[in-house]
Amino acid sequence: MDLNKTIKKYFDMGLNYSEIIEFLHKNDNISMSLRTLKRILKSLSLARRKNFSSIATVADFLSSQVQGSSQLHGYKWMHLKCIQNGFTVKQETVRYLLNDLDPEGVAIRKRKRLRRRQYHNKGPNYLWHTDCYDKLKPYGIPISGCIDGFSRYILWLEAAPTCNDPRVIGGFFLNAVSTLKGCPTSLRTDAGTENRHIEQIQTFFHRNNHSNNRPFLYGTSPANQRIEAWWGHLRKHCSQFWMNTFQLLKDDGYFSGSFVDKNLIRFCFIDLIRSELNNIKEEWNSHKIRSTKNAIAPSGRPTSMFNLPHLWNSESYLFDVQDEDISVCKDECVFVSQLICDETIFQLCHILIEENNLVVTNAHDAYDAVNLYIELKILFDKLLENTI
Repeated sequence: MDLNKTIKKYFDMGLNYSEIIEFLHKNDNISMSLRTLKRILKSLSLARRKNFSSIATVADFLSSQVQGSSQLHGYKWMHLKCIQNGFTVKQETVRYLLNDLDPEGVAIRKRKRLRRRQYHNKGPNYLWHTDCYDKLKPYGIPISGCIDGFSRYILWLEAAPTCNDPRVIGGFFLNAVSTLKGCPTSLRTDAGTENRHIEQIQTFFHRNNHSNNRPFLYGTSPANQRIEAWWGHLRKHCSQFWMNTFQLLKDDGYFSGSFVDKNLIRFCFIDLIRSELNNIKEEWNSHKIRSTKNAIAPSGRPTSMFNLPHLWNSESYLFDVQDEDISVCKDECVFVSQLICDETIFQLCHILIEENNLVVTNAHDAYDAVNLYIELKILFDKLLENTI
C-alpha cells in the first residue's frame, strides 16, 4: 500500500485531519498522530489555505461545469467539486465566481426554501431507505437509490433499463450487501411490487435473528422521507438538466416515447448518466451536512458518520451476512451494470455508426450525445420507412 496515495485520496475527498486519521486507522490499520499527518501533507504540498490555484484556472473549470448538469449546484457543492478535482480554493472565491458566471442560476437557488420534518435513527445500518426515481422513466431511464437513515450515506444510485423487475432491485441490494458483508437491521420501501425480491432476501438474511426489530418495512412514499427528500437533491443537482434535455428532444420531434426511441436514449445517454450518478453519489457522501436549528439528526460528512459512528456516540447496526447466503440469493437476482439497451437495437446502432462514420468526439459531453441520438434517430426512421 502506498501511504502517500492513500492520504492524498482522503485529502482530495475533502476530509479534515481528524477524519483522515480515523479512516487510516479503520480502513488501513494505520495509527498516525496529527503531527505526522501534517508533516506528510506538507511533504506532498497538500494544503487547504495556501498555494491556492489561480483564479483563471478555477474560473475555467467552473465555466465548463455550468455547461452541464452541474449548473444546478450551489457554491458549497461546487467548492467540494473543485477540491475533488485538485484545486485549492476558498469557498468564498467559488461563490463570487459563480455569481459572475451563472447569475441566473444563483438567483433561482436563492429563492428555494425547505421545511424539514424531524427524523430519528439510532445509527448507521439501523435502517436503509430505498426507492425508485421515475422523473427520467418516461424517457427509458429509471433510477434506483438507497440511503442510510442515520448518516444519509448513499448505498447505491443506479440507472437501469428497467426498475420494474424485482430481480433488478434485488441485484442492487445484493451488491451493497456483498460490499459491506452485511445487511441493515431494517429495510424500508414503498409498497411497489418491484420490492418483493429485496423483502424476501432481507427476510432470508434475518431468518435466525430473534430480535424484536422487523427486518422489512413497507410504507407510503411520503413516509419514506429520507430517500424521498434526497430525490429533491438529485433533481436540483442532476436530473433536472436531463429532464430539460430530453424534453427539448421531444418538443423538436425527435422523441415519441416508442420502444425504439427509449432504447436509443439508453444507448446514447445511459453510460453518461451512470457516470454522473456515481459522481453525485461520491460528492454527496463526502460533503459536509450542516447542523440545523432544532435538528435531531447528526451533522457531518455522510461517509464519516457511516464508517466512523463512534465519533457521533453511536455504533453500526450492520447485520452480518455469510458469503454462502449471498451466493444462494445471486441466482434470484439480475445484475444490470453492463446492460445498456435492447440487444437488437444495440447491434443496429453500432452498425449504423460504422456505416455512416458517426463519431462521438467526447463520450462525457451531453451535447455530443444529443447529436449522436438525433443522427441515429433519423437513420432509424429511414430504416423503418424502407422496411414498411
